[in-house]
Order: sequence, then structure tokens, then C-alpha cells
Amino acid sequence: MGEILPFPDRDAVQPAEAPAPLWRELIGHELHRERRDRGERLVDVAERAGVSMQYLSEIERGLKDPSSEMLQAIAGALDLGVRELAGRVNRSETLCLAA
Repeated sequence: MGEILPFPDRDAVQPAEAPAPLWRELIGHELHRERRDRGERLVDVAERAGVSMQYLSEIERGLKDPSSEMLQAIAGALDLGVRELAGRVNRSETLCLAA
């Protein structure tokens, strides 16, 4: 007969560490925050950027990974440069990791 193994103690099990967020999630969060802070509607920013409202929504939710050209168009519609946007994402990620 085999060895009897006890069930692990639930209190002793360490929760798995959450995976680091993906780049597309960080970019999307920053784009959403900027649009919301400016009081702009999704449809207005999407129109200025030349993308569909659905596509912009998916980017903001971190579901789509935009090309550099799309990122430039969307950032430009929010009066941001891609370099500034990337810097903001880097700073926000650094703050999250430090917390």
C-alpha cells in the first residue's frame, strides 16, 4: 500500500505573487488616465487619432498591443509624445514596484 499524504494546511500555503503587468496594460492604463483627466470622451479621442472607438477602448483596457504608429496617433490625439507617454509608464511602474 502507498504512503498516506496529508492535505496541505490552507493557512500555510503562500498566495502566488501577481505577475508583472504587461507593457500593453501599462500603456493602456496611462492613456485611459490621461483621457479621463482631460475630461474627454472615448469617441472624440478615437476620431482625432483615426482609430475606431472599439479599438481605442481595447487598447485602454490592455487587450490590444498597438503598433508604434497607432500609439503615436493616439498619444498625439491626447497632445502627448510617445516618448513622454513611455516616460510616464516607466515612472508609474517604478512607483508600483516600490510600493
